[in-house]
Amino acid sequence: MKILVLNGPNLNMLGIREPDLYGSSTYDDLVSMITSYCENKGIDVKCLQSNHEGDLVDYIQQAYFDKVDGIVINPGAYTHTSVALLDALKAVCIPAVEVHITEVNEREDFRRISYVSYYCSKTITGKGFDGYIEAIDYLTGE
Repeated sequence: MKILVLNGPNLNMLGIREPDLYGSSTYDDLVSMITSYCENKGIDVKCLQSNHEGDLVDYIQQAYFDKVDGIVINPGAYTHTSVALLDALKAVCIPAVEVHITEVNEREDFRRISYVSYYCSKTITGKGFDGYIEAIDYLTGE
C-alpha cells in the first residue's frame, strides 16, 4: 500500500502557529509520527508540504504516475479557496481523505466551505495529529 500525505500552507509552522489551536508539536513531529506508524504497518508513505497551490496540484498529479493507492490531504487555507486542488483530485481518481487538525466548523464562518470535500470520501476534523492516523487506517481498510 502506497499513501501520500499532503499538507498545505502554514502547516510547516506547526508548533509556532497559534499554539492555542494547533498545540506545540511541530511539523517534523507530525511527519515522524506518520512515518513511524506506517513503518510498523508496512505502508509505503510519503509526506509532502507546500505553501504553494501549484506545487500541491503537481504532487497530486505525480501521485497518479507513482501509482499511489490513497491520499491524505490537509489543504490548509486552500480548503476554502482551491477548485484547482479539487480538480486535481478528480483528475487522478485516487481515493482521498481530508484531514484538519482543528475543528474547522467551529471556527470562522468561511472555514465551513471545503472544496476538496466534494471529492474526498471522508473528512476528519478536530482530532489533532491523530486524524492523520485515522485517515491512513480508513484508506487501508483498518
